[in-house]
Amino acid sequence: MKVKKAVILAAGMGTRMLPSSKVIPKELLPVVDTPAIQVVVEEAVASGIEEIILVISPGKETVAEHFESNAELERHLEQRGKRDILEIIRKSNNPARITMAEQRQPLGLGHAVLQARAAVGDEPFAVMLPDDIFDSPRPCLRQCLDVAEKFDAPVVALLRVARSELSKYGIVDAVAAGERTYELRGMVEKPPPEKAPSEFAIMGRYVLTPDIFDLLAEGKPGAGGEIQLTDALMALTARRKIYGYEFEGVRYDLGDRVGFISAQIGFGLKRDDLADRLRAYLKSVISQ
Repeated sequence: MKVKKAVILAAGMGTRMLPSSKVIPKELLPVVDTPAIQVVVEEAVASGIEEIILVISPGKETVAEHFESNAELERHLEQRGKRDILEIIRKSNNPARITMAEQRQPLGLGHAVLQARAAVGDEPFAVMLPDDIFDSPRPCLRQCLDVAEKFDAPVVALLRVARSELSKYGIVDAVAAGERTYELRGMVEKPPPEKAPSEFAIMGRYVLTPDIFDLLAEGKPGAGGEIQLTDALMALTARRKIYGYEFEGVRYDLGDRVGFISAQIGFGLKRDDLADRLRAYLKSVISQ
């Protein structure tokens, strides 16, 4: 299974991050100084993805515009000799072939994926949620793609979460199939802890086959009155094997305020130009 296309879902309203997302799309909120959507696109490109389909909602065209050239800004930086910043800006220009699909109504994650059907066509593809970003030795998506290629099957990224957090995620029923790898037998969307089939939650990286589209198109609204991707994945397990991979690395939830702040600290400490000052500040705060 060779995957060349990734669908990035950027149509959400961003209600968990209001009021900052009232005007600025949450996907453009920064991780230190890099928009979250750029972090995710860079992960896709580093994983070998050649084409990216951004699923956006009306009014969020600025998410795609971030990856377009800004001649006036580049000229301004060049005239003032700010070559280092200019290089950073140019790096974000057209990192891959990027096209757009539109989700006109907020009808769920599965519905958002369905809007990319024409652009994806009849081939396997990845799905990435920009609320989830990862700090890992290999890109999280690349880890999932390697498993998908090994088993020639769909794969989802898995994270073991605390029982008190199980009701926030899609939780899988799975059996071991190799190192950090599990064969999925079923899944439940946001179950109460006492009814969760495991402690493994699906994170925002998926490798899917195109037959998922028919299941999404036929699907009826599930939890929250939305078309759930989890429901289509559960139906897909009746047709083919699906695997989960417990990724290596750290995941940050940018849709959660603590997760957002944690990402700033985690990625900031990896920056040579910021780490010493940030570490000193954290020590001073902790000592108070």
